[in-house]
Amino acid sequence: MSKYMVDKFIRAVELGDATVAEYVADPPAFVERWLAGGGGDATGPTDDRVLTEAEQAAFGARDFGALYALGAHPYLLWHFIEAVYEHEYTEGFGWRELVERYRAAVAPQGLVDYIP
Repeated sequence: MSKYMVDKFIRAVELGDATVAEYVADPPAFVERWLAGGGGDATGPTDDRVLTEAEQAAFGARDFGALYALGAHPYLLWHFIEAVYEHEYTEGFGWRELVERYRAAVAPQGLVDYIP
């Protein structure tokens, strides 16, 4: 498990609207590009980009319950979720529904150890 890299990936996506749009368009492809060093990060490749298969799968599936269970920092994760789902708000699915969906996904996990 690489909690630091999970939080680093979340931050990389949240850097701006363009990176959020890239991630939302194709999460598995964004994860792959990021791991290769070009996933929307203008700083270029680094050699410390390691996510476990479970972490990659969770980001690829936008599975925030799994990300929480894997140790994503709750504050960072919530803002990541807001950014990723904001464009999907419709009548009947908005911020309140997203909060309830998030709560339902993370509550069964209890308090996880999110300290890297």
